[in-house]
Amino acid sequence: MTSPDRRLLRLGVNIDHVATIRNARGGLHPDPVRAAIVAAEAGADGLTVHLREDRRHITDTDLTRLSEATALPINLEMAATDEMLNIALRERPHAACIVPERRAERTTEGGLDAAGLHNSLAPIVRQLRDNGSRVSLFIAPDAAQLHAAAALGAPVVELHTGPYSHAEGAAVAIELERLQAMATLGARLGLEVHAGHGLTFDNVGPVAAMPEIAELNIGHFLIGEAVFIGLAEAIRQMRAHMDAARA
Repeated sequence: MTSPDRRLLRLGVNIDHVATIRNARGGLHPDPVRAAIVAAEAGADGLTVHLREDRRHITDTDLTRLSEATALPINLEMAATDEMLNIALRERPHAACIVPERRAERTTEGGLDAAGLHNSLAPIVRQLRDNGSRVSLFIAPDAAQLHAAAALGAPVVELHTGPYSHAEGAAVAIELERLQAMATLGARLGLEVHAGHGLTFDNVGPVAAMPEIAELNIGHFLIGEAVFIGLAEAIRQMRAHMDAARA
């Protein structure tokens, strides 16, 4: 930690795509556990991993190894299925972020419908909370979804920043205004607000500047940038962009 103010905005580093590269060829390299250690040394505040149904990213073994190899809190992204619930109850990650998941998608394409899935999500949220994990819901920046998250008793929401990240022209300001309004609403509802998806050095600043947001989760861009400047340097530069915006 370089300054007390840094902790006002945490950086969660998603290391899924280290495992994606490994899985493309098979074998042991590159090892996501090594990436986790590098992330910790470079100033990450936590690790995010998505254990998908098809295991295209990390595997069950990776999750166990990561828990044993680093003291950083692990944020497990998971679908709302019996299989994933049982794994999360066994592994007891610091945080469990429930996300929508479709086998055919390249990456998470939208937010969880917390409002429409209330009855099926309620027992999952309750069991995860009772088991000691901090539950978050990955949702679109939408008032109905925020109210649904609060009603479910999830203490954290992660706002999907994909529409902002991919916006062009006048749409950028519109999406930023939406994110700010929903971050404000989330805080008013007593939720801890996180954000993530598609954030880069170029677009992270306006989101990082929102005082209601406590954490950003960033992965694909950092792993891609690591090809050119190394993972530690990519994380340090992202941390610097976030700190500058928040200051």
